[in-house]
Amino acid sequence: MTTNIQEQASVLQQYQELRSKCLVYTRVMGYHRPVESFNIGKKGEHKQRTHFNYRHVKTDI
Repeated sequence: MTTNIQEQASVLQQYQELRSKCLVYTRVMGYHRPVESFNIGKKGEHKQRTHFNYRHVKTDI
């Protein structure tokens, strides 16, 4: 496991100049807002949410 973490760190460092910030948006009260702008309490609520996973959906309707 430590080797995997070391490999990931090496790859991240190698491509550091190509990385960019990723903004995560979520739907709140009918409109989309960046999670970055949430207060501490709302960020905690967002972290506890169950996210939709399309792989668990039955498609044999």
